[in-house]
Amino acid sequence: MTEQELMKLIDALLDGDISEADFLRLEAELSVDPQARKEYYDRTALTMLLEETAAEVQGDDAAITKRSSARRPDSAWRKAFAAMAIVCALLFGLTVWLIGSSLFDDAGGKLVENENGTSPRVADKEDQATGFAVVMAQSDAVWGAGQSLHDGSLVPLGEIQLEQGVVQLELFSGVMVIVEGKARFSIESPMEMTVAEGQVRAQVPEPAQGFRVRTSGGEVVDLGTEFAIHAGADSSEVHVLDGEIEWRPKTNVVRKLQEGEALRLVDDGDEQAIPANRSQFIGAAEFYESLNAEKVSKRARWASYRQNLQEDERVVAWYAMDTPRSARRRIANQANGGSMQAGEGAVVAASPAQDRWGTEGAALDFSPTGSRVRLNISGELRSMTLSTWIRINSLDRWYNSLFLTDGHELNEPHWQIMDDGRLFFSVKKRDEFDRSRGERDKHIYYSPPFWNTSMSGQWLMLTTVYDVDAMQVTHYLNGEVLSQERIPEEYVVEAVQIGNASLCNWGLPTREDPHFAVRNLNGSMDEFVMFSAALSALEVKDLYENGRP
Repeated sequence: MTEQELMKLIDALLDGDISEADFLRLEAELSVDPQARKEYYDRTALTMLLEETAAEVQGDDAAITKRSSARRPDSAWRKAFAAMAIVCALLFGLTVWLIGSSLFDDAGGKLVENENGTSPRVADKEDQATGFAVVMAQSDAVWGAGQSLHDGSLVPLGEIQLEQGVVQLELFSGVMVIVEGKARFSIESPMEMTVAEGQVRAQVPEPAQGFRVRTSGGEVVDLGTEFAIHAGADSSEVHVLDGEIEWRPKTNVVRKLQEGEALRLVDDGDEQAIPANRSQFIGAAEFYESLNAEKVSKRARWASYRQNLQEDERVVAWYAMDTPRSARRRIANQANGGSMQAGEGAVVAASPAQDRWGTEGAALDFSPTGSRVRLNISGELRSMTLSTWIRINSLDRWYNSLFLTDGHELNEPHWQIMDDGRLFFSVKKRDEFDRSRGERDKHIYYSPPFWNTSMSGQWLMLTTVYDVDAMQVTHYLNGEVLSQERIPEEYVVEAVQIGNASLCNWGLPTREDPHFAVRNLNGSMDEFVMFSAALSALEVKDLYENGRP
Protein backbone atom coordinates (compact mmCIF):
# COMPACT_ATOMS: atom_id res chain seq x y z
CA MET A 1 0.00 0.00 0.00
CA THR A 2 1.38 3.41 -0.95
CA GLU A 3 1.67 6.21 1.59
CA GLN A 4 -0.97 8.19 -0.31
CA GLU A 5 -3.42 5.29 -0.15
CA LEU A 6 -2.73 4.78 3.54
CA MET A 7 -3.43 8.46 4.32
CA LYS A 8 -6.63 8.33 2.27
CA LEU A 9 -7.93 5.32 4.21
CA ILE A 10 -6.99 6.80 7.59
CA ASP A 11 -8.79 10.06 6.74
CA ALA A 12 -11.82 8.10 5.58
CA LEU A 13 -11.88 6.23 8.88
CA LEU A 14 -11.53 9.43 10.91
CA ASP A 15 -14.35 11.01 8.89
CA GLY A 16 -16.55 7.98 9.45
CA ASP A 17 -17.21 7.24 5.78
CA ILE A 18 -14.87 4.29 5.20
CA SER A 19 -16.29 1.29 3.36
CA GLU A 20 -16.22 -2.24 4.77
CA ALA A 21 -13.61 -3.36 2.22
CA ASP A 22 -11.36 -0.38 2.91
CA PHE A 23 -11.70 -0.86 6.65
CA LEU A 24 -10.51 -4.48 6.28
CA ARG A 25 -7.61 -3.33 4.10
CA LEU A 26 -6.58 -0.69 6.62
CA GLU A 27 -6.93 -3.06 9.54
CA ALA A 28 -4.74 -5.64 7.76
CA GLU A 29 -2.12 -3.05 6.84
CA LEU A 30 -1.90 -1.78 10.41
CA SER A 31 -1.53 -5.33 11.70
CA VAL A 32 1.60 -6.02 9.62
CA ASP A 33 3.30 -2.64 9.18
CA PRO A 34 4.67 -0.77 12.25
CA GLN A 35 5.31 2.34 10.12
CA ALA A 36 1.65 2.36 9.08
CA ARG A 37 0.64 2.10 12.74
CA LYS A 38 2.84 5.09 13.58
CA GLU A 39 1.28 7.09 10.71
CA TYR A 40 -2.18 6.20 11.99
CA TYR A 41 -1.30 7.15 15.57
CA ASP A 42 0.25 10.48 14.47
CA ARG A 43 -2.74 11.26 12.23
CA THR A 44 -5.19 10.54 15.05
CA ALA A 45 -3.23 12.62 17.57
CA LEU A 46 -2.99 15.51 15.11
CA THR A 47 -6.73 15.45 14.44
CA MET A 48 -7.55 15.55 18.13
CA LEU A 49 -5.07 18.39 18.73
CA LEU A 50 -6.51 20.49 15.91
CA GLU A 51 -10.02 20.06 17.23
CA GLU A 52 -9.00 21.02 20.76
CA THR A 53 -7.11 24.09 19.48
CA ALA A 54 -10.05 25.16 17.34
CA ALA A 55 -12.35 24.89 20.34
CA GLU A 56 -10.09 27.06 22.48
CA VAL A 57 -9.82 29.74 19.79
CA GLN A 58 -13.52 29.92 19.12
CA GLY A 59 -14.45 29.57 22.78
CA ASP A 60 -17.41 27.65 21.67
CA ASP A 61 -17.31 24.16 23.06
CA ALA A 62 -20.88 23.59 22.03
CA ALA A 63 -20.08 24.29 18.41
CA ILE A 64 -17.09 21.95 18.54
CA THR A 65 -19.23 19.27 20.10
CA LYS A 66 -21.83 19.73 17.41
CA ARG A 67 -19.26 19.64 14.60
CA SER A 68 -17.50 16.64 16.09
CA SER A 69 -20.79 14.89 16.45
CA ALA A 70 -21.62 15.60 12.82
CA ARG A 71 -18.33 14.04 11.68
CA ARG A 72 -18.40 11.14 14.07
CA PRO A 73 -18.64 7.68 12.55
CA ASP A 74 -21.80 5.70 12.97
CA SER A 75 -22.11 3.34 15.88
CA ALA A 76 -20.51 0.27 14.29
CA TRP A 77 -17.54 2.12 12.85
CA ARG A 78 -17.11 4.17 16.06
CA LYS A 79 -16.57 0.94 17.97
CA ALA A 80 -14.15 -0.29 15.35
CA PHE A 81 -12.36 3.05 15.37
CA ALA A 82 -12.02 2.97 19.14
CA ALA A 83 -10.71 -0.58 19.14
CA MET A 84 -8.21 0.16 16.40
CA ALA A 85 -7.03 3.32 18.15
CA ILE A 86 -6.43 1.40 21.39
CA VAL A 87 -4.53 -1.35 19.59
CA CYS A 88 -2.40 1.13 17.66
CA ALA A 89 -1.67 3.16 20.77
CA LEU A 90 -0.59 0.02 22.62
CA LEU A 91 1.57 -1.15 19.71
CA PHE A 92 3.13 2.30 19.36
CA GLY A 93 3.75 2.51 23.09
CA LEU A 94 5.30 -0.95 23.08
CA THR A 95 7.66 0.09 20.29
CA VAL A 96 8.70 3.21 22.21
CA TRP A 97 9.23 1.13 25.36
CA LEU A 98 11.35 -1.40 23.50
CA ILE A 99 13.53 1.32 22.05
CA GLY A 100 14.09 2.81 25.45
CA SER A 101 14.40 -0.42 27.38
CA SER A 102 17.30 -2.76 28.01
CA LEU A 103 16.49 -4.75 24.87
CA PHE A 104 18.47 -2.11 22.97
CA ASP A 105 21.78 -0.52 23.85
CA ASP A 106 22.54 3.18 23.59
CA ALA A 107 23.84 2.79 20.06
CA GLY A 108 20.74 0.95 18.90
CA GLY A 109 22.44 -2.44 18.88
CA LYS A 110 20.21 -5.25 20.03
CA LEU A 111 21.22 -6.88 23.31
CA VAL A 112 21.05 -10.67 23.18
CA GLU A 113 21.81 -13.35 25.69
CA ASN A 114 25.02 -15.33 25.39
CA GLU A 115 25.13 -19.08 24.92
CA ASN A 116 24.54 -19.72 28.63
CA GLY A 117 21.72 -17.18 28.79
CA THR A 118 23.37 -15.45 31.77
CA SER A 119 24.69 -12.15 30.52
CA PRO A 120 23.94 -10.00 27.51
CA ARG A 121 26.26 -9.08 24.72
CA VAL A 122 25.79 -6.66 21.88
CA ALA A 123 25.09 -8.08 18.44
CA ASP A 124 27.05 -6.20 15.78
CA LYS A 125 24.10 -5.94 13.44
CA GLU A 126 20.60 -7.31 13.37
CA ASP A 127 20.01 -9.65 10.45
CA GLN A 128 17.59 -8.40 7.84
CA ALA A 129 15.89 -9.88 4.81
CA THR A 130 13.75 -8.39 2.03
CA GLY A 131 10.44 -9.61 0.69
CA PHE A 132 6.79 -10.30 1.47
CA ALA A 133 6.39 -13.98 0.55
CA VAL A 134 8.16 -17.36 0.38
CA VAL A 135 8.22 -20.02 -2.34
CA MET A 136 6.85 -23.07 -0.54
CA ALA A 137 6.73 -25.61 -3.38
CA GLN A 138 7.02 -25.82 -7.15
CA SER A 139 6.34 -28.35 -9.86
CA ASP A 140 8.22 -28.26 -13.19
CA ALA A 141 8.80 -24.55 -12.63
CA VAL A 142 10.94 -22.69 -15.14
CA TRP A 143 11.65 -19.12 -14.04
CA GLY A 144 12.29 -16.39 -16.55
CA ALA A 145 14.45 -13.24 -16.64
CA GLY A 146 17.47 -15.10 -15.28
CA GLN A 147 15.77 -15.81 -11.97
CA SER A 148 16.11 -19.10 -10.11
CA LEU A 149 13.88 -19.50 -7.07
CA HIS A 150 14.14 -22.58 -4.88
CA ASP A 151 11.75 -23.96 -2.29
CA GLY A 152 12.15 -21.70 0.73
CA SER A 153 13.35 -18.70 -1.31
CA LEU A 154 11.99 -15.28 -0.50
CA VAL A 155 10.07 -13.93 -3.47
CA PRO A 156 12.11 -10.98 -4.83
CA LEU A 157 10.61 -7.52 -5.19
CA GLY A 158 9.52 -6.49 -8.67
CA GLU A 159 7.99 -8.48 -11.51
CA ILE A 160 8.45 -12.27 -11.45
CA GLN A 161 8.26 -14.30 -14.64
CA LEU A 162 7.19 -17.94 -14.46
CA GLU A 163 7.67 -19.42 -17.93
CA GLN A 164 6.01 -22.73 -17.07
CA GLY A 165 5.02 -24.95 -14.17
CA VAL A 166 3.07 -24.37 -10.97
CA VAL A 167 4.29 -22.74 -7.75
CA GLN A 168 2.84 -22.25 -4.30
CA LEU A 169 3.61 -18.99 -2.51
CA GLU A 170 2.84 -18.09 1.08
CA LEU A 171 2.57 -14.38 1.88
CA PHE A 172 3.49 -13.23 5.37
CA SER A 173 -0.12 -12.10 5.91
CA GLY A 174 -1.19 -15.76 5.70
CA VAL A 175 -2.49 -15.65 2.12
CA MET A 176 -1.65 -18.79 0.14
CA VAL A 177 -1.39 -18.36 -3.62
CA ILE A 178 -0.99 -20.92 -6.38
CA VAL A 179 0.39 -19.48 -9.61
CA GLU A 180 0.22 -21.32 -12.94
CA GLY A 181 2.65 -20.44 -15.72
CA LYS A 182 3.04 -18.84 -18.03
CA ALA A 183 2.66 -15.93 -15.65
CA ARG A 184 3.97 -12.47 -14.80
CA PHE A 185 3.21 -11.15 -11.35
CA SER A 186 4.59 -9.16 -8.43
CA ILE A 187 4.08 -9.30 -4.67
CA GLU A 188 3.94 -5.68 -3.53
CA SER A 189 3.21 -6.13 0.17
CA PRO A 190 1.85 -8.89 2.45
CA MET A 191 -1.59 -7.66 1.38
CA GLU A 192 -1.13 -6.76 -2.30
CA MET A 193 -0.33 -8.55 -5.53
CA THR A 194 -0.43 -7.62 -9.21
CA VAL A 195 -1.06 -10.19 -11.95
CA ALA A 196 -0.15 -9.05 -15.46
CA GLU A 197 -0.49 -12.51 -17.04
CA GLY A 198 -1.35 -16.06 -16.00
CA GLN A 199 -3.62 -17.83 -13.53
CA VAL A 200 -3.66 -17.26 -9.77
CA ARG A 201 -5.77 -18.92 -7.10
CA ALA A 202 -5.74 -17.34 -3.63
CA GLN A 203 -6.87 -18.67 -0.25
CA VAL A 204 -7.28 -15.80 2.20
CA PRO A 205 -7.50 -16.47 5.96
CA GLU A 206 -9.41 -14.19 8.30
CA PRO A 207 -6.36 -12.14 9.45
CA ALA A 208 -5.67 -11.22 5.81
CA GLN A 209 -9.17 -10.06 4.81
CA GLY A 210 -8.77 -7.00 2.61
CA PHE A 211 -6.04 -8.68 0.53
CA ARG A 212 -6.24 -7.42 -3.01
CA VAL A 213 -5.04 -8.43 -6.45
CA ARG A 214 -4.64 -5.92 -9.26
CA THR A 215 -5.13 -6.79 -12.92
CA SER A 216 -5.22 -4.70 -16.07
CA GLY A 217 -9.03 -4.45 -15.77
CA GLY A 218 -9.33 -3.59 -12.09
CA GLU A 219 -8.69 -5.02 -8.68
CA VAL A 220 -10.18 -7.69 -6.45
CA VAL A 221 -10.53 -6.90 -2.75
CA ASP A 222 -11.08 -9.94 -0.59
CA LEU A 223 -13.88 -9.95 1.96
CA GLY A 224 -13.07 -13.39 3.36
CA THR A 225 -12.91 -15.92 0.58
CA GLU A 226 -11.10 -18.06 -1.96
CA PHE A 227 -10.97 -16.65 -5.45
CA ALA A 228 -9.12 -17.13 -8.73
CA ILE A 229 -8.02 -14.86 -11.54
CA HIS A 230 -7.15 -15.56 -15.15
CA ALA A 231 -5.25 -12.68 -16.76
CA GLY A 232 -5.01 -13.16 -20.52
CA ALA A 233 -3.87 -11.03 -23.43
CA ASP A 234 -7.40 -10.18 -24.63
CA SER A 235 -9.57 -10.77 -21.58
CA SER A 236 -9.49 -11.52 -17.89
CA GLU A 237 -11.73 -13.52 -15.58
CA VAL A 238 -12.50 -13.30 -11.87
CA HIS A 239 -14.02 -16.39 -10.19
CA VAL A 240 -15.32 -16.49 -6.60
CA LEU A 241 -14.83 -20.03 -5.29
CA ASP A 242 -15.83 -19.38 -1.69
CA GLY A 243 -17.12 -16.41 0.30
CA GLU A 244 -17.27 -12.92 -1.17
CA ILE A 245 -15.11 -10.36 -2.95
CA GLU A 246 -15.42 -6.74 -3.99
CA TRP A 247 -14.64 -6.14 -7.67
CA ARG A 248 -13.34 -2.67 -8.51
CA PRO A 249 -13.14 -2.30 -12.29
CA LYS A 250 -11.33 0.64 -13.83
CA THR A 251 -14.26 1.59 -16.05
CA ASN A 252 -17.42 0.36 -14.29
CA VAL A 253 -19.02 0.64 -10.87
CA VAL A 254 -17.79 -1.28 -7.84
CA ARG A 255 -19.74 -4.47 -7.15
CA LYS A 256 -19.65 -7.45 -4.88
CA LEU A 257 -19.49 -11.04 -6.12
CA GLN A 258 -20.58 -14.07 -4.14
CA GLU A 259 -19.49 -17.71 -4.20
CA GLY A 260 -20.26 -19.31 -7.57
CA GLU A 261 -20.22 -16.00 -9.46
CA ALA A 262 -17.62 -14.96 -12.02
CA LEU A 263 -16.98 -12.19 -14.52
CA ARG A 264 -15.25 -12.18 -17.88
CA LEU A 265 -13.69 -8.81 -18.73
CA VAL A 266 -12.83 -7.86 -22.28
CA ASP A 267 -10.56 -5.10 -23.51
CA ASP A 268 -13.37 -2.66 -24.30
CA GLY A 269 -14.42 -2.71 -20.65
CA ASP A 270 -17.50 -4.92 -21.07
CA GLU A 271 -18.25 -7.43 -18.33
CA GLN A 272 -19.96 -10.77 -18.93
CA ALA A 273 -21.41 -12.75 -16.02
CA ILE A 274 -20.35 -16.41 -16.16
CA PRO A 275 -20.54 -19.28 -13.67
CA ALA A 276 -17.45 -19.77 -11.50
CA ASN A 277 -15.41 -22.74 -12.66
CA ARG A 278 -13.41 -24.27 -9.81
CA SER A 279 -11.84 -26.94 -12.01
CA GLN A 280 -10.26 -24.29 -14.25
CA PHE A 281 -7.71 -23.47 -11.55
CA ILE A 282 -5.35 -25.83 -9.72
CA GLY A 283 -6.19 -26.08 -6.01
CA ALA A 284 -3.87 -26.85 -3.11
CA ALA A 285 -4.94 -30.50 -2.75
CA GLU A 286 -4.55 -31.20 -6.46
CA PHE A 287 -1.19 -29.43 -6.52
CA TYR A 288 0.23 -31.44 -3.63
CA GLU A 289 -1.02 -34.69 -5.08
CA SER A 290 0.89 -33.91 -8.27
CA LEU A 291 3.90 -32.70 -6.30
CA ASN A 292 4.11 -35.91 -4.26
CA ALA A 293 3.98 -38.03 -7.42
CA GLU A 294 6.76 -35.92 -8.91
CA LYS A 295 8.91 -36.36 -5.79
CA VAL A 296 8.45 -40.11 -5.84
CA SER A 297 9.60 -40.16 -9.46
CA LYS A 298 12.63 -37.94 -8.78
CA ARG A 299 13.64 -39.95 -5.74
CA ALA A 300 13.47 -43.16 -7.72
CA ARG A 301 15.67 -41.58 -10.37
CA TRP A 302 18.17 -40.51 -7.69
CA ALA A 303 18.19 -43.99 -6.10
CA SER A 304 19.04 -45.55 -9.47
CA TYR A 305 21.75 -42.97 -10.12
CA ARG A 306 23.22 -43.41 -6.64
CA GLN A 307 23.28 -47.18 -6.97
CA ASN A 308 25.41 -46.93 -10.09
CA LEU A 309 27.67 -44.28 -8.60
CA GLN A 310 28.25 -46.33 -5.45
CA GLU A 311 30.05 -48.86 -7.61
CA ASP A 312 32.44 -46.14 -8.81
CA GLU A 313 35.87 -47.01 -7.41
CA ARG A 314 36.54 -43.30 -6.88
CA VAL A 315 33.84 -43.16 -4.18
CA VAL A 316 35.57 -43.51 -0.81
CA ALA A 317 32.64 -42.78 1.50
CA TRP A 318 28.90 -42.30 1.07
CA TYR A 319 26.80 -41.63 4.15
CA ALA A 320 23.05 -41.26 3.60
CA MET A 321 22.06 -40.31 7.20
CA ASP A 322 18.88 -42.38 6.96
CA THR A 323 19.69 -45.22 9.33
CA PRO A 324 20.00 -43.68 12.81
CA ARG A 325 16.31 -44.25 13.43
CA SER A 326 17.42 -47.50 15.01
CA ALA A 327 18.64 -47.55 18.61
CA ARG A 328 22.15 -48.39 17.44
CA ARG A 329 22.82 -44.85 16.14
CA ARG A 330 25.17 -45.90 13.34
CA ILE A 331 25.15 -44.93 9.66
CA ALA A 332 26.72 -47.25 7.14
CA ASN A 333 29.28 -46.31 4.52
CA GLN A 334 27.36 -47.20 1.36
CA ALA A 335 30.36 -46.95 -0.98
CA ASN A 336 31.08 -50.34 -2.51
CA GLY A 337 34.35 -49.66 -4.28
CA GLY A 338 37.48 -47.65 -3.66
CA SER A 339 40.95 -48.39 -2.38
CA MET A 340 40.53 -46.57 0.92
CA GLN A 341 38.73 -47.87 3.97
CA ALA A 342 35.92 -45.92 5.59
CA GLY A 343 33.80 -47.57 8.26
CA GLU A 344 30.38 -46.78 9.61
CA GLY A 345 29.71 -43.47 11.30
CA ALA A 346 28.71 -43.04 14.95
CA VAL A 347 25.95 -40.51 15.50
CA VAL A 348 26.43 -38.23 18.51
CA ALA A 349 23.65 -35.91 19.77
CA ALA A 350 22.30 -35.24 16.26
CA SER A 351 18.59 -35.95 15.91
CA PRO A 352 16.56 -37.35 13.00
CA ALA A 353 15.21 -34.70 10.65
CA GLN A 354 13.28 -34.44 7.39
CA ASP A 355 15.45 -35.03 4.32
CA ARG A 356 15.34 -33.02 1.10
CA TRP A 357 12.64 -35.31 -0.30
CA GLY A 358 10.36 -34.61 2.66
CA THR A 359 10.88 -37.99 4.34
CA GLU A 360 10.82 -37.71 8.12
CA GLY A 361 13.85 -39.11 9.95
CA ALA A 362 15.96 -39.60 6.83
CA ALA A 363 18.43 -36.76 7.53
CA LEU A 364 20.25 -35.56 10.66
CA ASP A 365 19.80 -32.28 12.52
CA PHE A 366 23.15 -31.15 13.96
CA SER A 367 21.90 -28.06 15.82
CA PRO A 368 22.22 -29.54 19.37
CA THR A 369 25.59 -28.51 20.82
CA GLY A 370 28.17 -31.26 20.44
CA SER A 371 26.34 -32.95 17.56
CA ARG A 372 28.48 -34.85 15.05
CA VAL A 373 29.01 -38.09 13.18
CA ARG A 374 32.34 -39.71 14.07
CA LEU A 375 34.24 -41.33 11.20
CA ASN A 376 37.55 -42.99 10.48
CA ILE A 377 38.91 -43.02 6.94
CA SER A 378 42.32 -44.57 6.37
CA GLY A 379 44.63 -44.25 3.38
CA GLU A 380 45.93 -41.39 1.26
CA LEU A 381 44.40 -39.21 -1.43
CA ARG A 382 46.13 -37.24 -4.13
CA SER A 383 43.09 -35.28 -5.24
CA MET A 384 39.64 -35.35 -3.70
CA THR A 385 36.03 -34.17 -4.02
CA LEU A 386 33.75 -33.47 -1.06
CA SER A 387 30.01 -33.05 -1.65
CA THR A 388 26.99 -32.79 0.62
CA TRP A 389 23.34 -31.73 0.82
CA ILE A 390 22.74 -29.42 3.76
CA ARG A 391 20.00 -27.16 5.11
CA ILE A 392 21.36 -24.25 7.15
CA ASN A 393 19.26 -22.72 9.94
CA SER A 394 21.77 -19.95 10.63
CA LEU A 395 25.51 -19.26 10.58
CA ASP A 396 25.58 -18.02 14.15
CA ARG A 397 29.13 -19.13 14.97
CA TRP A 398 32.51 -18.16 13.53
CA TYR A 399 33.13 -21.60 12.01
CA ASN A 400 30.28 -23.86 10.92
CA SER A 401 31.64 -27.36 10.35
CA LEU A 402 31.02 -29.61 7.38
CA PHE A 403 33.87 -32.14 7.50
CA LEU A 404 36.97 -31.76 9.67
CA THR A 405 39.68 -34.07 10.89
CA ASP A 406 40.42 -34.19 14.62
CA GLY A 407 42.85 -31.47 15.57
CA HIS A 408 44.57 -30.24 12.44
CA GLU A 409 47.52 -32.48 11.71
CA LEU A 410 49.86 -32.43 8.75
CA ASN A 411 48.23 -33.19 5.36
CA GLU A 412 44.71 -33.14 6.81
CA PRO A 413 41.78 -31.22 5.23
CA HIS A 414 39.24 -28.94 6.89
CA TRP A 415 35.95 -28.04 5.17
CA GLN A 416 33.57 -25.58 6.78
CA ILE A 417 31.53 -22.39 6.35
CA MET A 418 32.45 -19.02 7.81
CA ASP A 419 29.86 -16.90 9.61
CA ASP A 420 29.74 -14.49 6.65
CA GLY A 421 28.64 -17.28 4.30
CA ARG A 422 32.00 -18.16 2.65
CA LEU A 423 33.02 -21.74 2.04
CA PHE A 424 36.40 -22.60 3.64
CA PHE A 425 38.74 -25.39 2.50
CA SER A 426 42.34 -26.06 3.48
CA VAL A 427 44.92 -28.85 3.67
CA LYS A 428 47.63 -28.41 6.28
CA LYS A 429 51.04 -28.21 4.60
CA ARG A 430 53.57 -27.68 7.43
CA ASP A 431 53.92 -27.73 11.22
CA GLU A 432 56.80 -25.28 11.36
CA PHE A 433 56.76 -21.95 9.56
CA ASP A 434 58.07 -18.41 9.90
CA ARG A 435 55.29 -15.84 10.10
CA SER A 436 57.80 -13.01 9.74
CA ARG A 437 58.49 -14.31 6.21
CA GLY A 438 54.80 -14.52 5.40
CA GLU A 439 54.66 -18.30 5.80
CA ARG A 440 51.57 -20.10 7.09
CA ASP A 441 50.76 -23.68 8.01
CA LYS A 442 48.23 -23.87 5.20
CA HIS A 443 46.57 -21.90 2.43
CA ILE A 444 42.85 -21.30 2.85
CA TYR A 445 40.65 -21.39 -0.24
CA TYR A 446 37.60 -19.20 0.36
CA SER A 447 34.57 -18.89 -1.86
CA PRO A 448 32.64 -15.62 -2.04
CA PRO A 449 29.73 -15.47 0.43
CA PHE A 450 27.03 -17.76 -0.91
CA TRP A 451 24.53 -17.78 1.97
CA ASN A 452 22.43 -15.22 3.81
CA THR A 453 19.55 -15.46 6.24
CA SER A 454 16.96 -15.32 3.45
CA MET A 455 18.18 -18.83 2.42
CA SER A 456 17.51 -20.37 5.82
CA GLY A 457 15.71 -23.68 5.46
CA GLN A 458 16.66 -24.29 1.81
CA TRP A 459 18.37 -27.52 0.82
CA LEU A 460 21.68 -26.80 -0.94
CA MET A 461 24.32 -29.01 -2.53
CA LEU A 462 27.85 -27.87 -1.67
CA THR A 463 30.87 -29.36 -3.43
CA THR A 464 34.59 -28.64 -3.21
CA VAL A 465 37.15 -30.17 -5.57
CA TYR A 466 40.85 -30.34 -4.61
CA ASP A 467 42.65 -31.05 -7.88
CA VAL A 468 46.42 -31.47 -7.51
CA ASP A 469 46.95 -32.29 -11.19
CA ALA A 470 45.19 -29.12 -12.33
CA MET A 471 46.66 -27.22 -9.35
CA GLN A 472 43.32 -25.68 -8.38
CA VAL A 473 40.53 -25.74 -5.80
CA THR A 474 36.97 -25.20 -7.01
CA HIS A 475 33.91 -24.50 -4.84
CA TYR A 476 30.40 -25.26 -6.20
CA LEU A 477 26.89 -24.34 -5.08
CA ASN A 478 24.06 -26.43 -6.55
CA GLY A 479 26.29 -27.65 -9.37
CA GLU A 480 27.46 -24.17 -10.38
CA VAL A 481 30.99 -22.84 -9.85
CA LEU A 482 31.24 -20.44 -6.92
CA SER A 483 34.98 -19.81 -7.16
CA GLN A 484 38.18 -21.30 -8.52
CA GLU A 485 41.65 -20.66 -7.13
CA ARG A 486 45.11 -21.90 -8.09
CA ILE A 487 46.96 -23.93 -5.49
CA PRO A 488 50.22 -22.10 -4.65
CA GLU A 489 53.28 -24.28 -5.32
CA GLU A 490 54.45 -23.96 -1.72
CA TYR A 491 51.15 -25.26 -0.34
CA VAL A 492 50.58 -28.30 -2.55
CA VAL A 493 49.87 -31.49 -0.57
CA GLU A 494 50.00 -34.63 -2.73
CA ALA A 495 49.15 -37.16 -0.02
CA VAL A 496 46.01 -36.02 1.85
CA GLN A 497 45.20 -38.03 4.96
CA ILE A 498 42.00 -38.23 7.01
CA GLY A 499 42.08 -40.62 9.99
CA ASN A 500 39.60 -39.75 12.74
CA ALA A 501 37.19 -37.02 11.66
CA SER A 502 33.72 -35.59 12.24
CA LEU A 503 30.85 -34.54 10.05
CA CYS A 504 29.40 -31.18 11.09
CA ASN A 505 31.75 -30.64 14.05
CA TRP A 506 35.41 -30.43 14.96
CA GLY A 507 37.71 -32.13 17.45
CA LEU A 508 37.09 -33.55 20.89
CA PRO A 509 37.53 -31.96 24.33
CA THR A 510 40.03 -33.68 26.63
CA ARG A 511 40.10 -34.56 30.32
CA GLU A 512 42.69 -31.83 30.83
CA ASP A 513 40.62 -29.29 28.89
CA PRO A 514 36.88 -30.00 28.79
CA HIS A 515 36.13 -26.70 27.11
CA PHE A 516 35.51 -26.70 23.37
CA ALA A 517 34.63 -24.23 20.66
CA VAL A 518 31.02 -24.45 19.48
CA ARG A 519 31.41 -25.22 15.79
CA ASN A 520 28.66 -27.72 15.07
CA LEU A 521 26.55 -26.89 12.02
CA ASN A 522 23.30 -25.21 12.98
CA GLY A 523 21.31 -27.10 10.41
CA SER A 524 20.75 -30.51 8.82
CA MET A 525 22.76 -32.79 6.53
CA ASP A 526 21.13 -35.23 4.13
CA GLU A 527 24.01 -36.99 2.37
CA PHE A 528 27.82 -36.75 2.38
CA VAL A 529 30.09 -38.25 -0.26
CA MET A 530 33.88 -38.25 -0.70
CA PHE A 531 35.62 -39.11 -3.97
CA SER A 532 39.31 -40.00 -4.20
CA ALA A 533 39.55 -37.93 -7.38
CA ALA A 534 38.75 -34.51 -8.72
CA LEU A 535 35.32 -34.51 -10.37
CA SER A 536 34.92 -32.42 -13.49
CA ALA A 537 32.49 -29.51 -13.61
CA LEU A 538 30.22 -31.64 -15.80
CA GLU A 539 30.22 -34.48 -13.26
CA VAL A 540 29.39 -32.08 -10.40
CA LYS A 541 26.53 -30.65 -12.44
CA ASP A 542 25.29 -34.16 -13.18
CA LEU A 543 25.47 -35.06 -9.48
CA TYR A 544 23.29 -32.05 -8.66
CA GLU A 545 20.74 -32.52 -11.43
CA ASN A 546 20.15 -36.16 -10.49
CA GLY A 547 20.03 -35.43 -6.75
CA ARG A 548 17.93 -32.31 -6.59
CA PRO A 549 14.42 -32.83 -5.24
